[in-house]
Amino acid sequence: MEIHVYGKEGCGMCKSAKKKVEVLLKRWDKTERHPVKLVDMKTPEGAAEGDYFDVFDEHIPAVFVMEDGWTVAKRWDAQAPPSGELHAALEGGK
Repeated sequence: MEIHVYGKEGCGMCKSAKKKVEVLLKRWDKTERHPVKLVDMKTPEGAAEGDYFDVFDEHIPAVFVMEDGWTVAKRWDAQAPPSGELHAALEGGK
């Protein structure tokens, strides 16, 4: 599973959400198994991907746990995921 953080470069909340996810993964020793990707909604590619998943400005930062790159296992909008919910999603508990 991958974790995608939809946001914008320079967005403090987006950067903070990504950092929180990275810190939690490191604490749980899951960094290697679950790469974290920032999808910059200011780029044409990022905007297109965000549109595909219905991510709008009011949703960012949006954090997705992705099962195969295009299947959403869990989603959080306008926030970093709570640690317990993220851990459960990574363990398959959604």
